[in-house]
Amino acid sequence: MKTAAAAPFRFFALRVARTRRLGPSLVRVTFAGDDLHAFHSHGRDQSLSLFLPHPGQTEPVVPVELGDHWWQGWRELPDDVRAVMRSYTLRALRRDGLGRTSEIDIDFALHGAGPAASAAPAGPASRWAARATAGDQVLLLGPAVAENRAIRFRPPEGTDLVVAWGDETALPAASAILESLPARTRARVWLEVPHAGDIQDLGTAADAEITWLVRDAGAPTAAEAVRASRLPAAERPYAWIAGESGRVKELRRHLVRERGFDRRQVTFVGYWRRGMTEEQFREAE
Repeated sequence: MKTAAAAPFRFFALRVARTRRLGPSLVRVTFAGDDLHAFHSHGRDQSLSLFLPHPGQTEPVVPVELGDHWWQGWRELPDDVRAVMRSYTLRALRRDGLGRTSEIDIDFALHGAGPAASAAPAGPASRWAARATAGDQVLLLGPAVAENRAIRFRPPEGTDLVVAWGDETALPAASAILESLPARTRARVWLEVPHAGDIQDLGTAADAEITWLVRDAGAPTAAEAVRASRLPAAERPYAWIAGESGRVKELRRHLVRERGFDRRQVTFVGYWRRGMTEEQFREAE
C-alpha cells in the first residue's frame, strides 16, 4: 500500500498497541506505527478519519494508491469489502526522546456494544473497538502539520469565558480542550454520558466548573441543564458544543437567541445524528 501525503493531512498505517476500558460505554485504544513520527497536532478537538477492517479481514481494504483521488477509489470498492471509515477525535499523543510522536490515543464510545450495551444495534466501529487487541491493523488519515483546519476549538483573543457541552462522542475532544486551557481561564462545561461509571477525572489548569449529566440517572437534557444555569458575566464569551446533531443545534439556538452569544463565537459540530448511520449522516450533511 502506497500512503502518499495529502498535505496538510496524510495516511498513517497503524497497529493497536493496547486497549483500556474507561467505563461501561468507553474504551481507549492506543495506536503505534513506524511513520507516526510524521504525525503532528496541537490536540484540542483534532479530527481524524479512521479506516477499519470488516470482520474476517486482517487489515482495512483501501485503494492501492492513496493519492489525491483516494476518496473516489475507496468509494468504488464493494460496500462489504472497502474499509469502514469513521470520524474520531484525538484524545492524546505521546512523543519519544527526540520529540517525535510515538503513540496516539483514540477513545471510542461503544454504542450498542460492550457490557452496558443498549438495545440499539452496535455499529461496525463500536464492534471493532470492543474486540480490539494488540497487533490489529488500521489506517488513519491525520495531520501532517500541527496547525490544521481539522481543529475547530479556536477561542478568539480576549475570550473571557468558555462555555462547552459534549456527549460521550465528544468527551475525548472536550477532555483534551480542558487540558489545553491556560490557568485562570473561566470555563463552564457540561459533559453527558450514559452511565455513572463513564465519569472521568479530568485535568485542567483552568478555572473550570464541570457538570456531568448521566442519562441513566435521569439527568436533564443538555438544553435544560444549560438553560437553568447562571453563567458568569462575560464581555467576550466563546462556546464549543459537539455531539449528537439535534442536541447541538438546540444548544446553539439557546446560546445565540436566548443568551445573546455572537453566532460567530459559537463553534458547533454534529458528530452523529440519532437514527442515522455515519454514511447517512454524511450524505444528509
